[in-house]
Amino acid sequence: MQYKKVNNLLGYLCFVIASITYILTLEPSVSFWDCGEFISCAYRLQVAHQPGYPVFAMLGKAFSLLSFGNNAKVPYFTNMMAALASGATIMFLFWTITALAKKMLLKAVDDTIDQGRLYLIMGAGLVGALAFTYTDTFWFSAVETIVFSISSLCTAIVFWAILKWDSHAEEPGADRWLIFIAYVIGLSIGIHLLNLLTIPALAMVYYFKRGKNINPRGIFLTLLAGAAILVLVQYGIRGYTVQFAAYFDLFFVNTLGMGFGSGAMFFFVILIAILVGGIWYSIKNKKPVLNLIFLCITFIYFGYSSFAYIPIRGTANPDLNNSHPDNAFTLYGYLNRIQYGETPLLFGQYFDAKPKLDDSGNPISIDGGVVYRKGKTQYEVAEHKSSYELDHTTFLPRMYSSEGQDPQFYREWLQMADQQTPTFVDNMKWMFSWQIWQMYGRYFLWNFVGRVNDADGQQQMGGFHGYVDGDWTSGIFDGARHLPKAVVNGTTYTPLYALPLIIGLIGCWFHFQRKKRDALIVLLLFFFTGVAIVLYVNQPSIQPRERDYSYVGSFYAFAIWIGLGVIGLADLIQSKLNQKTAALIATGVCLLAAPVLMASKEWKAHDRSTKMTPHDMAYNYLISCPPNAILFTYGDNDTYSLWYDQEVENIRPDVRIVNLSLFTGDWYIHQMQKKMNESAPLPITLPFDKYKEGIRDVIYFDDKKIPGYDSVKEVFDFITSDDKAAQVQYQSGEWGNYLPTKNFMIPIHPADVMKNHVITPDQQDKLTDAIKWKYPSNYITKENLAMLDILAHNNWVRPICFTTTIGQENLIGMQQYLYKEGFTYRLLPLKPDTTTKDQLGKINSLVMYDNVMNKFKFGNFKTAKYLDHESTTMFYPVMVTTFLDLIQGLIKDGHPDLALKALHKYDEALPDLNPGLDVADRKIYLTQAAYTLHDVVLGDKFVNSVDNYITDELDYNYRLLQDGNTGNINLRDVQYGVSFINGLAGVTAENHRDALNKKLQDQLKDYENKFAPVLQRQQQ
Repeated sequence: MQYKKVNNLLGYLCFVIASITYILTLEPSVSFWDCGEFISCAYRLQVAHQPGYPVFAMLGKAFSLLSFGNNAKVPYFTNMMAALASGATIMFLFWTITALAKKMLLKAVDDTIDQGRLYLIMGAGLVGALAFTYTDTFWFSAVETIVFSISSLCTAIVFWAILKWDSHAEEPGADRWLIFIAYVIGLSIGIHLLNLLTIPALAMVYYFKRGKNINPRGIFLTLLAGAAILVLVQYGIRGYTVQFAAYFDLFFVNTLGMGFGSGAMFFFVILIAILVGGIWYSIKNKKPVLNLIFLCITFIYFGYSSFAYIPIRGTANPDLNNSHPDNAFTLYGYLNRIQYGETPLLFGQYFDAKPKLDDSGNPISIDGGVVYRKGKTQYEVAEHKSSYELDHTTFLPRMYSSEGQDPQFYREWLQMADQQTPTFVDNMKWMFSWQIWQMYGRYFLWNFVGRVNDADGQQQMGGFHGYVDGDWTSGIFDGARHLPKAVVNGTTYTPLYALPLIIGLIGCWFHFQRKKRDALIVLLLFFFTGVAIVLYVNQPSIQPRERDYSYVGSFYAFAIWIGLGVIGLADLIQSKLNQKTAALIATGVCLLAAPVLMASKEWKAHDRSTKMTPHDMAYNYLISCPPNAILFTYGDNDTYSLWYDQEVENIRPDVRIVNLSLFTGDWYIHQMQKKMNESAPLPITLPFDKYKEGIRDVIYFDDKKIPGYDSVKEVFDFITSDDKAAQVQYQSGEWGNYLPTKNFMIPIHPADVMKNHVITPDQQDKLTDAIKWKYPSNYITKENLAMLDILAHNNWVRPICFTTTIGQENLIGMQQYLYKEGFTYRLLPLKPDTTTKDQLGKINSLVMYDNVMNKFKFGNFKTAKYLDHESTTMFYPVMVTTFLDLIQGLIKDGHPDLALKALHKYDEALPDLNPGLDVADRKIYLTQAAYTLHDVVLGDKFVNSVDNYITDELDYNYRLLQDGNTGNINLRDVQYGVSFINGLAGVTAENHRDALNKKLQDQLKDYENKFAPVLQRQQQ
């Protein structure tokens, strides 16, 4: 009785400690990446990106109601959902560790738990659970609205539940725990699929408990059975259920002439009848195992039924309605992420593979099946999928992607020559060095050894000499390495001295010594939630962000061993002390070496309580737009926070946000043709039948040597014409449109421009007679087709804007007509400024001044305790560039007084950060602007800021040179650093800052002498 009471109370204590930690460090508003979309979809019950998160959305909606109408507080309470779920995860981890520790220390279930063993068990639970509380990866997800916190809770619950079953398996009704597990697994599919990876470990627990003859063969077969169950749930229940429903629907609609959804409903009636019949048969014939199987499958379906939310809300046409999954075929593609393409796993091609040719020299094609789309009354064939038989294939393909820069990255990483053919050895080198080590092992060490900083380190090979951004570090040797001050004084420098790792390894070793079967179960959980994900996801190369959050289940498993390390350490010192004393000492030492150390080091890198950057950056995008603007964005951080600001807080509902990465989908273009919030439909004139899936997916350029420029409207009408005279016939016999010219023009009617207030009367003399540009690509895809439709038919009624962070390829060659008005470029019909080298540096000066000075918010940039990676490396440079362009533009346009005010606003609103050489470069230009505007104090401040950063980096590289560690010297940093000091010296000389100039000249000579050997070698 005492044990149970203490165990429960300490579990609750862990929940309280963890929850308080996460609530105190909670982000008060929206976070970067998917959080803005998740909050928006939860608040208004909308449809998020594939493969859907219905349970998460419904839970988020419930927590959003705690805001009681204050929409600005919605993200705080959805973030709190993550915090409380994470706290509950810690609680279940505590109970999991104590359950395993109890099995280690007791020879029989009914053994008496004396005080010494009680201390050991509870100490193990506290150390392991609290250590995981303060791990870098888990803490990061615990303070924002993201699926991984609740997904971790599901993992914790099912692993705890299988141990509960294990301890009560001999009792009547114990199998209810297995049915409960099945239900949680089904529910978890509506949160994230990571929870399915617990299944092999669960199967092993079942075998060890119910198996009659435990042997290596049985263990192996159980492992295969667990993997098979995992596949059954992932592909059978989750995937093929909807696919079968889709083909039933196809038959009922296209053959029987019934309505959409009739066949799917009939299929689900059959499925329910099979499950009910199976349960009835197993009961009637007294087949308990069969009964358990049918009940578990049924309860998985009960949990999985949450996905009914997706077509229900998809049919309701909310503002955010990814893929518009209102029918079985679209839902199947949505659930299986078909739009992201397929990744080869066991067999597939190398990145340099080419199609095999038949005897006639034509590529050998492989039929990939039919893709159906929903028509008006029937399902229609959207396309016949096909691929080519490739000539260079392998087992376990890892280096398979030929997309973009992937082939080049493979070669650079493995130091392969340009024409070198990859081999299976190269394939394995890539798998172990990049996929397993760089994209998993490095993350593991972040959490249990320490981390250099939060910079993205995917492309950089770490080592024991020097430092690499985004690398791990124990901190033990960092003093001898003389790391730059910018690193060791940074908020994200978190050395843990490898103490959590050491304790975990002790626990792992001791677990295998004392309880091999249980240790094997934990190992399976560790493997399947770690390396197995690496092998399954098969990442091709550089990811948009670090992916450590994917492996949090693996770190959870290792935390179990950190807890059991207390028992291992106590066992080592017990020979000289009694058990109680050894338990107290081991617990105290491990508490200090793991959770206390981790909390003290990690807190500053996770305290987001004062950060508002994502919210305010999104606000600045929207507020930079004129009324009723069309704002083109691209990518997650350009879009999701904007969705939040608009969908939840109703900020600038008149602006139509158009995400170009989604504009490739017919469903998204169709949505843009409808009213949304206070934004009228976009001027897209093309009927849905002319751009639906399979129609005009791509239009290729066929130069017809047309002289001069053609109006966009004429070109658009030609490439969307169904007249065979405007099309070409392909070898397949199909007809398709083509692009006859790349020279586009939009004629300007001054009356329309002035009536719609596109420019001011003062700018009328700069008005051009036509916007003329060259389309840069050799083909037009759907998003470009829709953009041309808007350009052809907008007639300057609605302002057209692009985010300043958008890729230049998305500007379709219109750079010379784009002017900054804050965080956006606006399309203006002004005569091209041929004197400006940087066409994207042009500003509409007075409009931009008003936006930046009077409307912008700055996200607590200067006062926030912590700024995340995106704030410092993505948006801080954007802010610096925005102010620099504004100041230089105002000076150029004859407004030095306004330029000086803008310069002071920059100094007032932004912190003095130097996240990279590009920002340092821009600050040199700000220095020149400050001197030009006669603010020598601010100019000197900028000089010293850049100089301190540059000399810190140069001094570090020089120490590497002195140590003979030339391989880790960053030659680019050295070259640019010396160049920047030279630039600062020039600026200070021109502006007669003699004392500063002398210091810089002395530094320049000193560094040129110090680095002469490497600089001369580089020049040669």
